Amino acid sequence: MRRVKLKFSGLIRKIEPRGMQSTVMIAFSLVSFFIMLVLGAVLYLRFSTLSREEMIQSTQTLTEQAGENLEDYLVSMRRISDAVYYNVIKESDFAEQDSSVQKGMNLLYEANRDNLRTIAIYNHYGSLMAAEPVALQKEDPNVSRQDWFLRAMEKMENMHFSTPHIQNLFDDAAFRYHWVISLSRVIELTEHGTPQMGVLLVDMDYSGIARVMKQMNTQDNGAYYYLCDSNGEIIYHPRQIQISRGLCKENSVIASRHTEGIYEDYFNGEKRTLVVNYISYTGWRLIGVIPDTVFVHGMINARYFIGIIMLLMTMMLFVLNQVVSVRIARPILRLNDSVMEYEAGEKPEIYIGGSQEIRHLGYSVQKSYEQIDTLMKKIVQEQTERRRSELDALQSQINPHFLYNTLDSIMWMIEGERNEEAAFMISQLAKLFRISLSKGRTVISVGEELQHAESYMNIQKIRYKDAFAVTFDADPEILSFCTVKLVLQPLLENAVSYGVRGMEDCGEIRVTGRREGDLIVLSVEDNGMGMTQEQASLVLTDDKRVHRRGSGVGLVNVNNRIRLVFGEAYGLKITSEPDEGTCVSVCIPAVADTEENRRKLEQGSRYHGEE
Repeated sequence: MRRVKLKFSGLIRKIEPRGMQSTVMIAFSLVSFFIMLVLGAVLYLRFSTLSREEMIQSTQTLTEQAGENLEDYLVSMRRISDAVYYNVIKESDFAEQDSSVQKGMNLLYEANRDNLRTIAIYNHYGSLMAAEPVALQKEDPNVSRQDWFLRAMEKMENMHFSTPHIQNLFDDAAFRYHWVISLSRVIELTEHGTPQMGVLLVDMDYSGIARVMKQMNTQDNGAYYYLCDSNGEIIYHPRQIQISRGLCKENSVIASRHTEGIYEDYFNGEKRTLVVNYISYTGWRLIGVIPDTVFVHGMINARYFIGIIMLLMTMMLFVLNQVVSVRIARPILRLNDSVMEYEAGEKPEIYIGGSQEIRHLGYSVQKSYEQIDTLMKKIVQEQTERRRSELDALQSQINPHFLYNTLDSIMWMIEGERNEEAAFMISQLAKLFRISLSKGRTVISVGEELQHAESYMNIQKIRYKDAFAVTFDADPEILSFCTVKLVLQPLLENAVSYGVRGMEDCGEIRVTGRREGDLIVLSVEDNGMGMTQEQASLVLTDDKRVHRRGSGVGLVNVNNRIRLVFGEAYGLKITSEPDEGTCVSVCIPAVADTEENRRKLEQGSRYHGEE
């Protein structure tokens, strides 16, 4: 009792020289500082997330709008192609009505000349049939080997859009050549009344697409947009010249494999967010690229804002902590004075005042002094009972009747020249006694306990001539945890004596070991005659029952030993049904099998470390 008093008052003295008020002030300040850090981090993460989402959303909206503009531009190419095919080519014979073909093409060209560069019709040999505006084709342009012609002939049912290229089929007196995007398709044309295959080529000015893309790339925040086809070939890129010269690269091949959506991308060691929009009819991808540095730069103002808020709140909390520390420290100091008077030999009333928590503390201190004597007596009684239980367990480790029968069986095996079986029983008996003794220790590992149980059952199986089957199924991870010694042998002996012994059919005993959260559960289950639930509930409560057979240790003794070592929350659990069998489970905490833990448990420390 005196030592407990000294510990309590010593703790208060340890705080007092620094000043109770200062200690409370420092503690509150540290807590406040930690809360401010957490709050600042949460605010920053929240602002960062919202900023990222807003930027991605605006990028997605911009790509959708630009995609619609590009689709309108490409749809106009389709409409021109359809008009030439269905309104001019289908209605004309190229041998008889060449002027009508040229006239129809001219009307369409004039109506769309701002964006249209060339309309040309070729037969399946690559020979020019008609063109608008009328121009002289270059000598041997090898049309039948150009990409737009080959793609059209390979997939006749589709329209094909090319990547940007210089239109170089016709001579230009002013030597002006334009960047164009070609739409090519297979057509059926008539010449001298005979239908034949051909290719219709519509070249649109590339500058229309370039204007749309340049407008998107006017932002100066680090994000940019580019356009590529389904194979990753770049159609437009703000750094297209640098890419063509090998001064920089773009991850367009991988990006072209994405469908519409938002993706994370790592390129050249930099994390980026890709916003992909699919352009209809073409397979092109409009891709917005947002480097992570854009998000970081966008959060600079948010950092300043959060910093100012945290500074103001810190100043307010400093003043508040000072006021609170004064209100808390004064009643605690008065409580300390009354405790020191009590320690000096006087028995004054413990100070009970201040806030509700301090009053409760004073009341608790007063009650603790009154309960110390009772607690010490209870601890001494518990330690005495624990030592008595350990002595009973040691005395019951060797069952003379079991030992006599085992040695007698070995003797008959030797006389019958069954030397291998005799040697096996001797080795199992040696393992049994080695673990039973365990150098006087009460706490062993789960692995040693299972080995002891297995050796015991190996001997029993030979003695009973394999009248029953035994299986062991334990998770390897539980083998390195602590358990009380000799908890499974009594359960197995009861399973043999009361469960499967004398069964007409082959009895079965199953030993399992599992970890369930913070518990280690070892179970012994048999398929014997079982018992009612009422009988099962009396097994652990009636320790004066007379055992018909067995070692005499009893399940009550096992249950008490487990509780003495690990606490009242642990022990045995029995479930049984008549004619179905019985299952006895050992529930212990998951305590690692280390020398320190063994020593604490051997000395009487509970699982939770109570002294």
